[in-house]
Amino acid sequence: MPEPSTDRVEEGLPQRRQLSRDELPVLYQQYHDEHGTKATRLGIWSSFFVYMLFSITDILLVPDVAAYTVAARFTFGVVMLSIFELLFRWNGRSAWLDRLCAAAVFLGYLIWLVPSMMTEHTVNMSYYMVFGAIFMMGANLFFSFQFQLSVITSSLVFSVFFLAMMVLYPHDTSYQIAFGTFYLSCFVFTSYVNWKLNQERYNVFLNALEAKIQHKEATERGQALLNLSRTDPLTGLENRRAIDEKLRHYWSDWQRYGSGFVAILIDVDFFKRFNDFYGHQEGDRCLILVANALADMVKQHNGSIGRYGGEEFIVLAHMEKREQVADIAEAIRSTVENLAIAHEHRRDGTSVVTVSVGAAFTRPQTSAKLEKIIHEADRALYLSKAGGRNCARLFDPNDPQSSDESENIAALLKIAIGQDLVSLVYQPIQNVASGRVEAVEALMRLKMLDGTSVPPSLFIPVAERTGAILALGRWAIRTVCAELLAQDHVRVVSVNVSPIQLKTPGFAASVATILSDTGVAGGRLAFEITEGLEMEIHSDILRCISDLKLLGIRIWLDDFGTGFAGLSWLRLIDFDTVKIDRSFLHDCGAPRGKAMLQDIIALVRNRGHKILVEGVETDEQMSLVRELGIDEVQGFYLGRPAPAARFRTRPAAHKRSLSLVKSA
Repeated sequence: MPEPSTDRVEEGLPQRRQLSRDELPVLYQQYHDEHGTKATRLGIWSSFFVYMLFSITDILLVPDVAAYTVAARFTFGVVMLSIFELLFRWNGRSAWLDRLCAAAVFLGYLIWLVPSMMTEHTVNMSYYMVFGAIFMMGANLFFSFQFQLSVITSSLVFSVFFLAMMVLYPHDTSYQIAFGTFYLSCFVFTSYVNWKLNQERYNVFLNALEAKIQHKEATERGQALLNLSRTDPLTGLENRRAIDEKLRHYWSDWQRYGSGFVAILIDVDFFKRFNDFYGHQEGDRCLILVANALADMVKQHNGSIGRYGGEEFIVLAHMEKREQVADIAEAIRSTVENLAIAHEHRRDGTSVVTVSVGAAFTRPQTSAKLEKIIHEADRALYLSKAGGRNCARLFDPNDPQSSDESENIAALLKIAIGQDLVSLVYQPIQNVASGRVEAVEALMRLKMLDGTSVPPSLFIPVAERTGAILALGRWAIRTVCAELLAQDHVRVVSVNVSPIQLKTPGFAASVATILSDTGVAGGRLAFEITEGLEMEIHSDILRCISDLKLLGIRIWLDDFGTGFAGLSWLRLIDFDTVKIDRSFLHDCGAPRGKAMLQDIIALVRNRGHKILVEGVETDEQMSLVRELGIDEVQGFYLGRPAPAARFRTRPAAHKRSLSLVKSA
């Protein structure tokens, strides 16, 4: 690509930065001061040594006056170097240093020429005078003088030479013509080259300035996008992605230095009723007021606050003592209550907006994991709600009500498959353009021996921790093949796959065996991958995904944008579909939320992946996904999770099955 011309860059820069034409010379001088001073210093020292080296030719060509010329050279050189070094150490501007160098070039020529003209070796001197052109070329080419300064300096050298020639050889016309023409040619040629060099130097400056401005603007845009990606569009608080990163930092400090911290989950009481009664606009206003009040309060404790979900917030703060946790939790509760935001539709005797608060504090534990403290805070929040709401609870490991149920769940998972305690339900995935059910997502359900349901948020983490997820995963894949795919009841079934499964040797081979046993083609299966908090991409996972794709299995990225999946996944893995988390669609009521969703769609679209949006629950949301050109959608508006029997229809009836699921 050709270099942009000086004029083009000069015209573009004022428009980009509102620079006036008068500012460019000032910036150029600053640029020259920054980059030219050291070069000028090196140049004058080099010139001094070359200047002194020519003492040898003085001795050879004008030996009778060589003592004077050499002494003059040395004295003048030392004086000029001393003056230059003083200016340099006093941080003199490059313009003054250039002028000093220009004066040194001219005076150095003059101081050598005057004693040399007194020699009796006139023939030698007639030839020796040709070396004066070196001073002219030095002014124009060796130093980075501005064009005007170089022309003035070389003109003075040329003038002095002409006068000396007229004095020494007044009657030698041939000599005057020959050497005068030579000097004049050198003057014209070197002046022209200096003009071009100055033009090129200025062009380099403009290009460097343009690159600097572009880099700064790109950095600012990148920082703005980063801030936007880490900020909740409605409340302006940190979003889940940002708060999860901070949670990892807090946890790291706790593990390394024993710096305790508290995790506090905050849930706005009866917020759905508030939204239904006052409208979504007032609901958004309520969340903003609560967020601002909590942010001001948490700031006093040097803590961090973020929006963790629809009406849920999370606070992280370093604490030294457990007693401090109860104080901050109660302060959070009272701060929201004191806002006195009217909520007349609660029907629990309270007429203002309140919050339930659940807190967990770090404590020494065996096999402690990052998710543990969030789970404990969630248990405390559950007890706070069960206790009547508008209260704060601190997780107590010795309280039977808040005790960790993971051991019971772990034991349950060992017998779940054999006792038929685990089952699958399926949620339809619709093609937006055609309205057909293109696929269904398999969702695992677990019940206790007494029939009580266990939420996936409880049993999935336990299954991953204990390794039970491996057997459950194989059972789920075999079940979807047998229930729906083998008889062509649906076209594609997606199954959530844990990173634990992907890292297990032989996982891809076990999937291939299931496909062979059931007679199902790999292209009928899609595996949804979600990056966990402690999940890292490494060679085992990438190799397993590559093996799965060789089987024809489609690889989907789940919950993109929540902080559990990063851009590095899009860069390293060729996903067939990217599922955008429901929170981005639900935030589209605000302009910033809609802009965020559009940015994410553009990013994924540029990577060439198919886009699926989760959480479609209303006509307005369905209209929006059509407007945004989404490929596929999923949500309660299209159908709730249902047993396999609801999908056992002929392939041509996929669209009709959607209405059956919606009516269920």
